[in-house]
Amino acid sequence: MKTRRLGKSGPVVSSQGLGCMGLAGVYGPASTQAEASTLIGRALDLGVTLFDTAELYGPHLNERQLGAALSGRRDEAVVATKFGIYMTEDRKMRLDGSPARMRRSIEGSLSRLGMDHVDIYYLHRVDPKVPVEDTVGAMAELVSEGKVRFLGLSEATPDELRRAHAVHPITALQSEYSLWTRDPEDQILQTASGLGTGFVPFSPLGRGFLSGELRSIDDLPADDFRRGNPRFQGANFQKNLDLVRTLETLAAAKGVSSAQLALAWLLAQGDSIVPIPGTRRLGTLEANVAASEISLTPADLQLIDAAFPRERVAGARYPVGRAQ
Repeated sequence: MKTRRLGKSGPVVSSQGLGCMGLAGVYGPASTQAEASTLIGRALDLGVTLFDTAELYGPHLNERQLGAALSGRRDEAVVATKFGIYMTEDRKMRLDGSPARMRRSIEGSLSRLGMDHVDIYYLHRVDPKVPVEDTVGAMAELVSEGKVRFLGLSEATPDELRRAHAVHPITALQSEYSLWTRDPEDQILQTASGLGTGFVPFSPLGRGFLSGELRSIDDLPADDFRRGNPRFQGANFQKNLDLVRTLETLAAAKGVSSAQLALAWLLAQGDSIVPIPGTRRLGTLEANVAASEISLTPADLQLIDAAFPRERVAGARYPVGRAQ
C-alpha cells in the first residue's frame, strides 16, 4: 500500500484508510466482534493504517469494535474518532460542540477504544450554537495533554475551516466526496490545500452505489438506513443506476470494477486526499486496496468526468433534517 502525508505536517498514512462505521449496524445488522477483528486485521496486513470511527457509530459500539480489533497492534494504526454529534435516548441525533461535551466525549472514546490517545480527533459537525474557535481551542488542550495528536473537522465550510485553523492547525478535513458528490470541488478543496490541511473523503463509493452491486432498493436490508436516502429512492435510483452502468463500461475496458475505477479517480484528485471506503466484507476490502495501484491518464480522467457529470446525479445527499 502506498502512503501519503495528511496535510503539510500531519501523519503519514496509507493512501486509503478504512471507514469503520458500517461495522456498527448502519447498513444492516452490526458485525460481531470476531467479524470486525478479522476485517480490521486483514486491513492491517494489506498495509491500511488509517482507521476512522466516531462515538456516534453504534452509538459507542464501533469504538469498542475498533479498540478490541487493534489490541496488540495499536502501533500499526493511525486512529481517528469524532465527537460533536450524539444520540439521545429516543434515537435522535443532536449537535453539541461545547468544551464540556468535548471533555466527556474524549474520555469516553479513550475508554471504549482502550487507548491512552487518539491520533486524529475530529469535530463531527460544527455546532452553530458554539463558536468554532471555542471548540477548537478546547480541543487544542487535548493535544497539549497528550490525549490527541492532531485535530480535524468534518463537513466544515471554508470559513469555518479558516477560523478553526487560526486557533490551532487543522490536520485533516473530512467531507463526503466521490464521483456522485463533487461539492468539495467548489471551494473547500482549494481552501484546505491553501492551509496545508489534508482531505479525507468519506463515502467515496456513494454508500456502495458506485460499486454497481445494487440493482434495486430491494437489494438493501430492511433496516438499512440507505432506504431513507433520497438518492436511493424512486426514480432517483434508476437515474443514478444509469450513471453507474456507464462507469462500469469504462471500468471493464480497463479490466477493473466500477468501484475500483471510482476510487482510482478520487486518488488522482490530489496527493493529500486519503479516502476511507468502508466495508464489512474481506473480498471488497481487498478489491478496494487494489484500486490504489491503478494509474489513470489525463485522457482516462476526462472520459470518467464526461461519463459521470455531477449535474446528472439525482437526489439530495440526506433526508431533510438528517446529516451523518
